[in-house]
Amino acid sequence: MHKRLTFVAALAVSACLGLPATAQDTPQLDTVVATVNGTDITLGHMIIARARLPEQYQQLPDDVLFKGILEQLVQQTALSDSFEGDLPARVELSLENESRSLKAGEVIEKIMAAPLEEAEVQAAYDEQYASAEPEKEFDAAHILVETEEEAKAIKAQLDEGADFAELAREKSTGPSGPGGGALGWFGKGMMVPAFENTVMEMEPGAVSEPVETQFGWHVIKLNEVRDTEAPALDAVREEIELQLRQTRVQTAIEDITAKADVDQSAAEEIDPAVLKNVEWLE
Repeated sequence: MHKRLTFVAALAVSACLGLPATAQDTPQLDTVVATVNGTDITLGHMIIARARLPEQYQQLPDDVLFKGILEQLVQQTALSDSFEGDLPARVELSLENESRSLKAGEVIEKIMAAPLEEAEVQAAYDEQYASAEPEKEFDAAHILVETEEEAKAIKAQLDEGADFAELAREKSTGPSGPGGGALGWFGKGMMVPAFENTVMEMEPGAVSEPVETQFGWHVIKLNEVRDTEAPALDAVREEIELQLRQTRVQTAIEDITAKADVDQSAAEEIDPAVLKNVEWLE
């Protein structure tokens, strides 16, 4: 495998070089900035090279990037011109795959960019939110201790009239203890199953029997229950539009592929392990 000049090396080599770009009043994609053995290097080539750089390199100063990218493209062009013989299979196949991927990406981009009808967005919102059954949210507090005996003793004190918040501050080993055991509002799936199942069966104001989870033993007080409200359309518009576009893309991929003349029968007799034969590429 031949070593390639890295972008970092190109930046280092070019840091003190002048800009070879020809001065033009209105630079365009096809503005020529350098010519190597008769091959033009344009601003378009430089822009796409910059866009594909890792994020950390894109943060470099503009003049450093300009010099580094231009020098890299000059060196690559000169090296490319010096190549003799047939291209290795790995290069030819990589070029074919890259072309295929870029063209497919353009098709997907056009599908994603196509405008959505407001009626589509509204219908998706109605299906996902407006017509959905409201879910319950719970406001609860708990006292967490290590053993069942401790939990039973705390429950007995509460049954005798002890203040829940004071006992939580005194006894609870959980992070909510200093706050009187308050957990705030939470919905389905936000607590471990044993805890959640107990809360869902309680009435507001009730205190549970000791409940064991992987964190220890809990005594739970349910303060209040409420129904969740559906978010406004504008609050979830971006999410809905993205879902619609992704669905549109997936549908288009399936439709286009279904209409294509595809014959995969030749692959059926091939051992999948042959994909490891990278030596074939040399």
